[in-house]
Amino acid sequence: MTLLNYWHYIILSVIFLAMVGGIVASFKQANKKLIYPMLFSIILISFFMAILSVIVVDKYTKKIQLTKLHNKRLLSTEEISYYGIVSNVGKFPIGKVTFEIKLVNKGHATGNVKGANFYKPSGGFMQFFAGGFGMISRKPQTITKKFVVAKNLQPGQAKEFRVYFRYPPYFSSTAEFAKVYGH
Repeated sequence: MTLLNYWHYIILSVIFLAMVGGIVASFKQANKKLIYPMLFSIILISFFMAILSVIVVDKYTKKIQLTKLHNKRLLSTEEISYYGIVSNVGKFPIGKVTFEIKLVNKGHATGNVKGANFYKPSGGFMQFFAGGFGMISRKPQTITKKFVVAKNLQPGQAKEFRVYFRYPPYFSSTAEFAKVYGH
């Protein structure tokens, strides 16, 4: 996580003070056998609360908008390019903006599911024995790619991006799901 803002520091300070209070209370414990288990529990809970609070504060303070998303398939190189604009619409700077694109082959996400999409009959003697040796390659029907498209994006600032990756030639009628998020 990069670029902590003042909300991060406030929440982490409260968690740290609660942890210090818990440590002091554990040393004042009358039963000395419970000191170390209490210390371990307090530190563990404080650690997880700190991680969770950073994630929650990031979610509510770092707001990114994706606009003008287009794609173009390059048949000569069997690649696809996505280009668009990411904008920081929040009040705090964002360290890294990540663009995630998920491509799903026909039928699996669009509701057009037929038995032929899932069952491919094998037809040969060699295919039967080759499966045990790991020689049969199963083609993935879902592909997810992540790209860092902007760094240190200030409030109100926008940045254009363009990304390329290999497009599977066996995909047809592809459903695509795009999202952006910041750290």
